[in-house]
Amino acid sequence: MRELGLAARKKRRFCKTTDSDHALETAPNVLQRRFDVAAPNAAWVADITYLATCEGWLYLSTVVDLWSRRVVGWAMSETIDTQLALAALRMAIQTRRPPRGLVHHSDRGTQYAATEYRGELEKHGLVCSMSRRANCWDNAVAESFFSTLKVELVGDRIFASRKEARQAVFEYVEAFYNSKRLHSSLGYRSPAEFEQQHWAAA
Repeated sequence: MRELGLAARKKRRFCKTTDSDHALETAPNVLQRRFDVAAPNAAWVADITYLATCEGWLYLSTVVDLWSRRVVGWAMSETIDTQLALAALRMAIQTRRPPRGLVHHSDRGTQYAATEYRGELEKHGLVCSMSRRANCWDNAVAESFFSTLKVELVGDRIFASRKEARQAVFEYVEAFYNSKRLHSSLGYRSPAEFEQQHWAAA
């Protein structure tokens, strides 16, 4: 390998983000993998992932509108807790002003099953939906966004600091993914372009 200039690829560290082994109340799967929706703010999907930095993990929580695939809420923290998930949810609610009855889908993790999180959903009239146990396909769109982010932004990179990772994620989501990245599911338009055309035609 030395003669050929090859180096072994280090195995990526793993960090568990979903703890579904808890006594908190969970919700049924209302979404039922109906990922194609016909109107804005009809269904959102939420999830949490992590990025490696030289200072430790940085956790990223997102909320995605299934209609336009736009990341409508997101938050980052060095701790993975209910407050992280709540920050992303509150951003989504503030920016989108969703109608009562919107379906909010997530996994069964403690962050989403927590009383405070469920209370925030109820306060705004959002319907709580959760994936079945150990079934990541029930939240495939949220998982797909994280997979895309890891390929296009992260790769094998370990950020020098959490600050550097925060800036990189901010630029990726706001300056590229939402505004420029083309989606085959949207007729090869970006989420922003898809939404703008919808509002112009309405």
